[in-house]
Amino acid sequence: MLARPLAPELISRYLAVLGVSRREPTAEALRELVAAHLTRVPFENISKLYNRKHHDLADLPPLQLYLDGIERYHFGGTCYSNNFHFYSLLASLGYDVKLCAADMNTPDVHAVIMVNVDGREYLVDAGYGAPLLSPLPRDLATDYIVELGRDRYILRPQDAIGRSRLEMYRDGQLKHGYLAKPAARRIEEFRHVIAGSFRPDATFLNCLLLTRFYSNRTIMIHNLTLVESHGSQSRVRSLASRDQLVAAVEEHFDMPRAIVAEAVNELGDLQDPWN
Repeated sequence: MLARPLAPELISRYLAVLGVSRREPTAEALRELVAAHLTRVPFENISKLYNRKHHDLADLPPLQLYLDGIERYHFGGTCYSNNFHFYSLLASLGYDVKLCAADMNTPDVHAVIMVNVDGREYLVDAGYGAPLLSPLPRDLATDYIVELGRDRYILRPQDAIGRSRLEMYRDGQLKHGYLAKPAARRIEEFRHVIAGSFRPDATFLNCLLLTRFYSNRTIMIHNLTLVESHGSQSRVRSLASRDQLVAAVEEHFDMPRAIVAEAVNELGDLQDPWN
């Protein structure tokens, strides 16, 4: 459980950013919050580069700075900032919620949210760059599938010790995924992983990944590739240069060109975050 609930003014500000009103915790209200967060707050690492340079930040942005970025620059965040701050909001709204760890190639390198409401437990992930616009039920007898464009996300039924595996397929091939574990964790337990994400060789200092979700479509910029997905279709366009990349981010994510250009010019060798 969150050590200290958010101050009332921060709760109000956060909900205003999401464009939703405060409601009693229910499954329906949770669905509204998750959809709002995924569509209002993009997955992106421009803010990570910006805050590192301008605020000497090598940790999670404080909530005030996080909300400033959303309001002023249309920022969002990556795994830990999006999921920890959303977890903090849900806990402060009275939800029975846990911050949990997930294994990728390395144990405990991703954070997810698990919520108990109306007698069911759900997996919520606002920090994976995936169109998980609804809470994912964990009491599954069969696979739970989310599809958009060329991507398919499959949540498997829990294993014998209560873990949930999410797999991400692109063009039919398994590209990525994680194993979410149900034990509650404190954000302090992720500090070494967060610090590692600011090392010079870290993935999100050497690639660009932005994803913006709408109710039935997605815009993704992955290094020099722009992908627009709608329904079962994806349109893929290559960007010829970093200048075109800057222009595409400004157009599709409405971030200030100067901030985007500065971040793009600092990127390393444009790694693939799914490998």
